[in-house]
Amino acid sequence: MRLHKRWMLIGIFWFRIAAGQSISWPMLPFLKQDSVNPILRPDSAKEWKDPISRQPVRWMMHNVLNPAAIVHGGQIWLLFRAQDASPLAPTGTSRIGLASSSDGLHFHILPEPVLFPDTDSMHPYEWPGGIEDPRIVEREDGLYVMTYTAYDGHTARLCIATSRDLIHWKKQGLAFPLQPSRWSKSGAIITELKNGKLIAKKINGQYWMYWGDTHIFIATSPDLLHWHMMQDSTGQPLQLMGPRPYHFDSRLVEPGPPPIWTPQGICFVYNGMNAPDQQRDPRLPPNAYGVGQAWIDPNNPTRVVHRLSAPFLIPEKSYERMGQVNLVCFAEGWVWFSGKWYLYYGTADSRIAVAVYSPGSGAVDASE
Repeated sequence: MRLHKRWMLIGIFWFRIAAGQSISWPMLPFLKQDSVNPILRPDSAKEWKDPISRQPVRWMMHNVLNPAAIVHGGQIWLLFRAQDASPLAPTGTSRIGLASSSDGLHFHILPEPVLFPDTDSMHPYEWPGGIEDPRIVEREDGLYVMTYTAYDGHTARLCIATSRDLIHWKKQGLAFPLQPSRWSKSGAIITELKNGKLIAKKINGQYWMYWGDTHIFIATSPDLLHWHMMQDSTGQPLQLMGPRPYHFDSRLVEPGPPPIWTPQGICFVYNGMNAPDQQRDPRLPPNAYGVGQAWIDPNNPTRVVHRLSAPFLIPEKSYERMGQVNLVCFAEGWVWFSGKWYLYYGTADSRIAVAVYSPGSGAVDASE
């Protein structure tokens, strides 16, 4: 990790939540795994019959990006967004692929997507743009719950899908069905680390989700399937946090992987985009995406206690700086595996990479 010299090092808070499982805040340093990155790339050889066009499609020919991650059966599984080269959408149609790994670094990709636009009730919302940007949690009963973005080419809508095996998925519909025309995306559900797995966490009797892609808003649910959009006194979506002038997140903020609850606080990794104008952070290029961290009140998930002033992942490598969208590190998935935290992120909206944090290996805080 290389950051501008003005981003100084300060202290760190440590605590343990279970034997052998450490969470600190900030969780740093995450080290990019240069020997294997990028771990997933586009693949024009994978062909599959699309149920809508009924034609063979090279479903991950164009780009792969923005993965969710989960531990299942002793392996790490990535659910990643893959784009074909369809002329029906500016960047192709997106579908969700699945890959597995025994070490978190080398992955085997299944030959067909596991979640995709189909001739079903979600078709009007998902075609032709597709299904984008998954995030995944596990419920206490073993049900896997995915949030994803349905994109019809005009409006993004946050949606829910469920599975028992990560391969066969049931679409549960819009996360906010009472507002079907509202632009919504990027749902990150609060979890707790239990027996090595990130399990969805109820706080004050409800599950909680952060969502949004300019500001970050809040929703609650009794079951992870039916969501209530929290509102402020004016009837607008209740905001958790927004952009900050002169910081790396001066243009927008967007949720990252599922936040992790502990009795001391909630560790929230999020993505930020630098502004293109005078309000940007001058230490980063205009419009660059970096990854930051925030610390949330564990008893009141609407209250931010602290945010790092600087990102802990920034686009430095060639595959992070050049691609479909230049200058992007965008995190959506992480897991606790073999005594380490594996953070998976999209690079330049074109490939997928991994960074690893080993608790106790030394702490770096990217704050000023």
